[in-house]
Amino acid sequence: MEIAVISDLHLGTGGAADGFGHSDSEFLKFLDFLERNFERVVLLGDVWETLTGHWPFDPAAELYAARECHPEIARRFERERYVYVHGNHDLVAGAVDGAPDEFVIQADGMRLLFTHGHQNDSLIQWRRWLSELGVWLGGWIRRLGLAAVYRLFAKLDEGRGGVSLDGGRCEFQRWAMGAAAYRDADIVVTGHTHLPTSEEHGARLFLNSGTCSERKISFLSLDTRRGCYGVHASY
Repeated sequence: MEIAVISDLHLGTGGAADGFGHSDSEFLKFLDFLERNFERVVLLGDVWETLTGHWPFDPAAELYAARECHPEIARRFERERYVYVHGNHDLVAGAVDGAPDEFVIQADGMRLLFTHGHQNDSLIQWRRWLSELGVWLGGWIRRLGLAAVYRLFAKLDEGRGGVSLDGGRCEFQRWAMGAAAYRDADIVVTGHTHLPTSEEHGARLFLNSGTCSERKISFLSLDTRRGCYGVHASY
């Protein structure tokens, strides 16, 4: 099976707090490319930005508003080819759309686990309101034009998550390998960190799809028939 994976689009409601960064027409051309070349496209969380509205703690309203702001992309994602797994910024899609927090598939003798990866973050798991408040405040920092402040807080949050491109030191990858072992998966595919990555851990493979926000494009190509797993990023 040939599968493409994209994540962390952060499609919002427009304006300074919308971190998507692409024109919808250009992004639809990218989706055309994926549809021509892959049997299935996995949307691996944080597809919609529902936490940076003008008022906090109304993610369902923000989800509907974001889809109204990007209607053609929203309709495209409803096609049968797409599989939607929610993340933490679009967690409400679990209740609104029944989007799962993980997806497991068996193909050509390989078992693959797809999960966004926010489950590794203890703040999101145990103090979700505090995490979401921080994201909301970040939205207002962007609206006020304080880009340097926003980048500083984003860097601090990245360090808190124990994320590293060094697979031997990366706490996030260790968590993912534990999830793969628990699900008896050969390959675990994540998003969340915005770092496109491929790293072997013994007999298992860790993949991260990076991000399609902030004018960046990255995706994973998985060909289970040929055993080829590629990371593609254009920053």
